[in-house]
Order: sequence, then structure tokens, then C-alpha cells
Amino acid sequence: MKKNLVRQGAWVFGVTVALITVMIVAMGIGRYGISVRQIINTLLPEAWAFEEIDPNVKTVIYSIRLPRVIIAALAGGGLAVSGTAFQSIFSNPLATPDTLGVATGASFGATMGIMLGFGSVGIQSFAFLLGICCVGLVYFISRIKGESTMMMIILSGMVISSLFNALVSLVKYVADPQDTLPEITFWLMGSLSGIGFKDLMLGSPFILIGMLIIFFLRWKLNTLSLHEDEARSLGVNVKLIRSLSIIAAAMITASVVSLCGNIGWVGLLVPHVSRMIFGNDNKSVVPASIGFGAIFMVIIDTIARSATAAEIPISILTAVVGAPFFIILLRKTGGIR
Repeated sequence: MKKNLVRQGAWVFGVTVALITVMIVAMGIGRYGISVRQIINTLLPEAWAFEEIDPNVKTVIYSIRLPRVIIAALAGGGLAVSGTAFQSIFSNPLATPDTLGVATGASFGATMGIMLGFGSVGIQSFAFLLGICCVGLVYFISRIKGESTMMMIILSGMVISSLFNALVSLVKYVADPQDTLPEITFWLMGSLSGIGFKDLMLGSPFILIGMLIIFFLRWKLNTLSLHEDEARSLGVNVKLIRSLSIIAAAMITASVVSLCGNIGWVGLLVPHVSRMIFGNDNKSVVPASIGFGAIFMVIIDTIARSATAAEIPISILTAVVGAPFFIILLRKTGGIR
């Protein structure tokens, strides 16, 4: 027991150090190169600075790169832990953060906001509300005589996801092909460009609250794979745990999609990687997914904005990088332990 705690503590410390290192290095990469020394000097309080702070470096870090790196870490960790929660809730290794149609609902809200000419705050708010509404629709459709079964929830999620996918296609069909359609298409492929502290303050609280709820429920997520009577005999209220986990995961997904657009693969790839390393115990898999997801997303976003002159949509990179990486892991490990 003590040995396991030491091992877990070492992993948490290692992943935390790796994340901080990746974030600092990422802030220095770009067309305007900044050294690690300059980044650390700029991030320290002025009284602690060990050399004079360059105003250009300070502007680039605080206005552009720091908020972008923070939202990348939050989005990656949030999507990864949402995927972990949904895979545990539905006992399905293929479950993703969009299992209940949250991402497609948020995408429809954003595309409508773009077509109606809303500003960034309006688009994000509309996307978040539509994403959350999707969960309410799924629960409403799945209830028969006051009760919802897992099969009905999954089927309802598939129906809602297909419906909102069709609505997104309809919006793209009627959008102005010269102006609005390219903006909608680029947004749907996912991007963190243009995100500042204002956007971060709007969306990050929902991501953090959702992550904390799943983190504190991680001990009980293991019981969701048991029969309801067995779980009840252990003193676990399965319906409450399941509902709280779904709401938290949906809140994270809706908030991430409203800020960054549709980002695939993170919620599927990272939980599997965590399980390949730590097994199926969610008390270790949940924090590992948060850390690995954050690191993965920061690296992907850094490549997206610096690899070419024009920024590459994130979903393209997550698929191009994630799929081969996932295949290699499967070949090496033989799957989840």
C-alpha cells in the first residue's frame, strides 16, 4: 500500500514537472523566439526579476502565449478526463466526450452564432448553452415511466448527435460561401488562435469545476462497472454518481468546444494511454488522464501554430499524430491491462 502511494506520488510529481516544463518551452516557440530565461524572468513578480524585463517579450507572453498555453492545458486535461469518465460510465472503451452529443450541440450553437454575426463572447455563450441543452434533451428522451436505462441514454445520445450534425450541415449549406462558410469550417476544425484572458475567464471555471467533480468521484467511478445491486450493497448511489459524472463531463466538453471548436482524439487516445500505464483503476487513471491530456494538447497546439506559416487546425494534427501513436502503443502493449 505504502509502495503504491509512493509510486503514485512520484508519477504525479513527474507529470506536473513535465507539464510546467512543456508550457514554459511552448511559450518560447514561435515566429518571435523567446528564451526560457526570458520567459521565467517575465513570469516572476517584478521584485523577483533577475534582469530587466523586455516590454516586447512581456506583451507577447501575457497577451498571446500565456493564455493560449493555459487554455490548451485545460482543454487537453478536460477532454481527456471527460473521455475517462464516459468510458467508465458506459463501460465502453470507445466512448468519447461527444457520446451524448454535447460537442455537436455546442458546434451547432457556435455555427449559428457565427452566421448571426455574434462576437466571440456571444458565440462561446451560445455554443455552451446548446451543448448543455443536448444533455437535457438526452435525459428527456431516454426517460420511460420516470426511469432511464444506460442503453436508452446511449441511443438517445446517438440520435441527438446525428440531429445536431445535420443541423450544422444545414447551417453550412445556407451560410455565405464567400465569408461566413470559411469561418465556420475553420472553427469546426478546432483552433486556439485569438484566445485571451477574457475568453479564459469565461470558459475556464466550467472546465475546472467539471474536472474537480470527476477527480473527487474517481474512487466511485470503478463501481459503475458493477451491477447496480452490487454497487448499492457497497453503499454507492449509482444513479447519483452517474448523473454527477455525466453533468461534469458534459460541462467540460461544452466549455472546451465553445472556446476551441471541435477537437477530436484527445478524449479517446489519452484515457487509453493512461490505462495502458496504470491499469483500470480510476483513482490513478483520472489524474493521469488530466496530466497527459494537458501535455499532449500543449504540444499539439505549439506544433499547430509554429510548424507552418499558416496555422494548422488542431483536429487535423490530433488525428495525424494521435492515430499512429495509438497504433504503436496497442502493438507494444497488446491493449489495456
